Amino acid sequence: MAGPVAGEGAPADITLRVSEIQAELAPGRPVQTLAYNGQIPGPLLRMQEGRMVTVEVINETARPELVHWHGFHIPPEADGAHEEGTPMVQARDRRRYTFIPAPSGTRWYHTHAMAGHNLTIGTYSGQFGMAVVEPRAGPGRYDLDVPILLHEWEPFFAAEMDIGYRLFSINGKLLGAGEPIRVRRGQHVLFRILNASATMTHRLALPRHRFHVIALDGNPVPAPRSVPVLELAPGERIDAIVEMSGPGVWILGEIDRKQRLAGAGIVVEYAGVKGRAQWIEPENAAWDLARFASKDGAVLADVRIPLAIEPGKKGNLWAINGKSFPETDPIMLRNGARHRLVFENRGQMDHPVHVHRHNFEITRYAETPMRGVVKDVVVVPAGRAVEVDLVAANPGPSLLHCNQQFHMDFGFMAVMRYA
Repeated sequence: MAGPVAGEGAPADITLRVSEIQAELAPGRPVQTLAYNGQIPGPLLRMQEGRMVTVEVINETARPELVHWHGFHIPPEADGAHEEGTPMVQARDRRRYTFIPAPSGTRWYHTHAMAGHNLTIGTYSGQFGMAVVEPRAGPGRYDLDVPILLHEWEPFFAAEMDIGYRLFSINGKLLGAGEPIRVRRGQHVLFRILNASATMTHRLALPRHRFHVIALDGNPVPAPRSVPVLELAPGERIDAIVEMSGPGVWILGEIDRKQRLAGAGIVVEYAGVKGRAQWIEPENAAWDLARFASKDGAVLADVRIPLAIEPGKKGNLWAINGKSFPETDPIMLRNGARHRLVFENRGQMDHPVHVHRHNFEITRYAETPMRGVVKDVVVVPAGRAVEVDLVAANPGPSLLHCNQQFHMDFGFMAVMRYA
């Protein structure tokens, strides 16, 4: 059950106010940006799986806005994509949306406005926040629940199709400017890590510690594993438990030194330990989704849908099967059927592909067959192919697009429709 409701009524469960703010990333380092409720990131939202919520979006800006509920399986009129039928929140106006949060896990919310060449709006701005849908039963076993949200600031065009940034933040602050994460030896800390970047992939490490990955994009993995480095493309989330077994004052941060020095880190401080935060280069470890997969055998799909990612025409940078949005052909789904989406990347750039209102299971990543890894964003590497299985169980139009804002804005988007 869902639907947009304009006007007044009983108090909403959640109110998100979109406005322009001046945020201080560090003393003397302000940024002018759009944000939710006057803060970056937006408020951490906790919802109960299956319990209806009403969200009121108040748009105090001069242009229409939308809030997309990334990873939620909710009706299209509430999902937050105009192409699916969600009404825009007009300038200086407000609108209510009612939906039942599902599935449980680490989700997030962000603007779904197009930005084009304007690097001050869309996901380049501070319009992002984490949403946790609590399960009906069975809370996790950990001592501390810590959200980690990655973002960049002061974007610029570094080259054709490439965007650079001057500043980086975790939880809205440059490294050293915010409060440290305070821990005690022996604690098990759940880090909910979200890459809220418009365009960049990030790799994170915490010296003297390993990340025990238990969920990807909010969905439990069949084979949890401990790894030294995490890798997240735009829109991806990783839930990882870290056993606090290495007392000290450490930097949890980006392994790229230039980005880390520009702010991409946060201090982790053990109780009773003082001093300057330390960084130690991690071991060179490749990120491999297959490590978290099950050993189950292959499964047959009902429908196979080839989706070639290739250079666009007529001013568009990207195309799907030779056409750029809004001319892309609809991807037709059959209710209840298992669809194998075969992404063939014929370009020279990686693409983090996201589907709305559904999850998918990765069945082949490049040359590696897989089972059991369920996500809503998957990176399709340049010159390679990735196959995912999507079970059509949430009727209504749903977007499929590159979660890199610049790629989405310039052609890489299509609508999945139920036959």
